[in-house]
Amino acid sequence: MIDLKNKELTFESCAVHAGEKNKDQYGSHITPIYQTSTYVFNNVEEGAKAFAHEEGGASHIYSRLGNPTVEHLERAACELETYGLKDADEYVGMAFGSGMAAITTGIISIANGKHIIAQDALYGCTSQFLKEESDMLGMSCSFIDTSDLFLVEMELKKNPNTALIYLESIANPTMKVSDIQGISDLAKQYGAKVMVDNTFATPYHLKPLKFGADVVVHSTTKYMGGHGTIIGGVMVAKQSFLEEHQTFVFRKNLGGISGPMDAWITMNGLKTLALRMEKHSSNAMRVAEFLEAHTVVEKVWYPGLASHPQHSLAASIMENGYSGIISFELKGGYSAGEKMMNSVKLCTLAVSLGTVDTLIQHPASMTHSVVDEQLRCEAGITDGLVRLAVGIESAEDIIADLDQAL
Repeated sequence: MIDLKNKELTFESCAVHAGEKNKDQYGSHITPIYQTSTYVFNNVEEGAKAFAHEEGGASHIYSRLGNPTVEHLERAACELETYGLKDADEYVGMAFGSGMAAITTGIISIANGKHIIAQDALYGCTSQFLKEESDMLGMSCSFIDTSDLFLVEMELKKNPNTALIYLESIANPTMKVSDIQGISDLAKQYGAKVMVDNTFATPYHLKPLKFGADVVVHSTTKYMGGHGTIIGGVMVAKQSFLEEHQTFVFRKNLGGISGPMDAWITMNGLKTLALRMEKHSSNAMRVAEFLEAHTVVEKVWYPGLASHPQHSLAASIMENGYSGIISFELKGGYSAGEKMMNSVKLCTLAVSLGTVDTLIQHPASMTHSVVDEQLRCEAGITDGLVRLAVGIESAEDIIADLDQAL
């Protein structure tokens, strides 16, 4: 991070300059795209030392192991997630080819052969992986409402071989918020680690490492990339932690590293992260208030609303607003939601989130259709639930479109 002697950069400035290291040899203002699979050695000795990780070896060998463009993104993501931490220099970032590559590599390396306690409402593919595939990989998993600390401790007592507690900073799509500090304190008591998917909140609004989490992961496809143009993921944790759990080795051998083009596009997205999140958040607050007051809306879930079950907790741990995702249910249930989503004009009927335009979708039939039906219902992902990813258009225009569609 840039040193201004007695003045620390604001988060906004850090986002613009995050990851900057050495000046490019040709003076390029923006980090170049090193679109190469392999690297040339000056001689056999340099190559041998590189593979042996000895001093004097080549800095790069093969882009699945490391790439200068990808490494810039890794530094940038790390600087943003560790912003304000006193021991920030102990952390490193790892870039992946997708958010799921980051999530699954982290889970496999940490929970290898042991138990996982997972939040009951998660991104659909994460839930499917834990529910259907953890067993064949020698892991077991139980799902609970992690917003209830009592349930978390009871589950830890029930499963003394728990290696990992996995949750999302804002649950997808139920919008529940968990007490990360409380969960981290319990995890330490019982010898478990905590991994938080911070995709919804982003480090602009919430920094899980500040509250005791061991690992943070993101789908950079969403807010970090910001424009719906790439697929990617990142992980941030202490270097010693990742080395202990051989996470670097798992990524190398599972092959899920980011490509240089996606990393470069993501870095450009990070430069406007604070600017975009401020607008996403302020728009979402206005839209949530509109929906909550609408006569055909049954219920709205948004952490910024006083009616949200964990609003007080969210207000105490989140900064600069509450991000841009809203879930709501219409009084007419599934059919009403279907009719509404087929009637929007400005909003786009599409999965994903974090793009500059507003996206609307139906989790039960789209993103969470892969989730076990019983688990989905128990987690509160009803057939009538609608998820709205509020964009950076004019709030007035978004509200007008929703109003005519409703």
